[in-house]
Amino acid sequence: MKLKITSWNINSVRLRIGLVTDFLANHAPDVLCLQETKTPDEQYPAKAFEKAGYVHQAFIGQKGYNGVAIVSRLPFSEKDAMAMCGRNDARHMSVVLDKGAGAAAGIAIHNFYIPAGGDIPDPALNDKFAHKLAFLDEIGAWGIGKRPTDRPSVLLGDLNIAPYEHDVWSHKQLLDVVSHTPIETTTLEKLRTELGWTDAARTLRPEPEKLYSWWSYRAADWAATNKGRRLDHIWLSDGLKPALRDLTFLREARGWERPSDHVPVTVELEV
Repeated sequence: MKLKITSWNINSVRLRIGLVTDFLANHAPDVLCLQETKTPDEQYPAKAFEKAGYVHQAFIGQKGYNGVAIVSRLPFSEKDAMAMCGRNDARHMSVVLDKGAGAAAGIAIHNFYIPAGGDIPDPALNDKFAHKLAFLDEIGAWGIGKRPTDRPSVLLGDLNIAPYEHDVWSHKQLLDVVSHTPIETTTLEKLRTELGWTDAARTLRPEPEKLYSWWSYRAADWAATNKGRRLDHIWLSDGLKPALRDLTFLREARGWERPSDHVPVTVELEV
């Protein structure tokens, strides 16, 4: 069975629901995980997803910021949303595909939206950066305590860190820029490796290939300057690593009308 799972920071699901449903029609992932939905639950466009064939949905949101969602053509159960760092700020949602999902049954999917961290990479001067580091620490503690990689699992989302040299357009120029500072990249990589996750993108497309999933709105011509970063990630537990077949970044989505500044990242597994 081929299983396709997409992660996409949509930067307002209601504003871009047309882009999302077009993507679903043209690319047909089995599961779509969204971040930064920016929508309270009562205004979430559930009916649009149902009409598109994605009747299984789990979402948690807030007005104007944060928010995560999982929509699926396959049934799931065991929905859970963790309140990270003692804040109910809608940055995590998980589900487990159930017996109706065929060979994919039992796979857990964890959708995270890690804080961006503000502009100053100093936790003593910037509460947002301190929150980001605390969030990473809490993911580490959760991973040790719950051991999610003991079962077939996928951890994905906008992790807001570009960990490798070729995950950014200029390693040297971005070393003191939030998302690529040594404390962030080292912490994320230590967390990933110690908890037993595999970076799907770099497994199939290792360094020094440049890989980006985000391009700033500030660029007058994002495509020409190509100053991107790989902020969106898909990680696999060891049990799913042999199932990895493909991973794609839909770069063209950044050029769509009124796009998100992130593009969809899709993993294909054979389970």
